[in-house]
Amino acid sequence: MTEKEKNIMTITTFAEILEATDKLSPEDQENLIDILQNRLRDRRRAEKIRDVQEVQKDFAEGKCQPVTPEQLMEEIIS
Repeated sequence: MTEKEKNIMTITTFAEILEATDKLSPEDQENLIDILQNRLRDRRRAEKIRDVQEVQKDFAEGKCQPVTPEQLMEEIIS
């Protein structure tokens, strides 16, 4: 995100954004929803990928050990 985009986001409040979306046509509102859902999905996917990469790195470095599902449940319960 550029510095200009950060400044715009800081100035524009959530209420202003909602008000602006009310002025969009129903089709544009649906397009906006689709875009936002795609961005959120992509962001969650990227977070999951980072989590997996971190765990793989920890495993490769010997920071964690493989366990059976039973061992994992036992640890969770205790």
